[in-house]
Amino acid sequence: MADDIKAAQRKLSGKVMGKAGISGTAIGEKNGKPCLKVYVSDSKAGRSVPGAVAGFPVVVEVTGGFHRL
Repeated sequence: MADDIKAAQRKLSGKVMGKAGISGTAIGEKNGKPCLKVYVSDSKAGRSVPGAVAGFPVVVEVTGGFHRL
């Protein structure tokens, strides 16, 4: 399962990273089950994110931008 979700995250990242408003992706948990997360700077950016990848649900979280320290 761990390799499957990692492959799904790579696929998701390839689809969404580089698009305006997308800050990052991660592997997470929702309701006790694994999911993929996409962090966006505003809710409009989340509209282009798929609802699932490789059978894993995708959760969009509005976080604002990330900045390097």
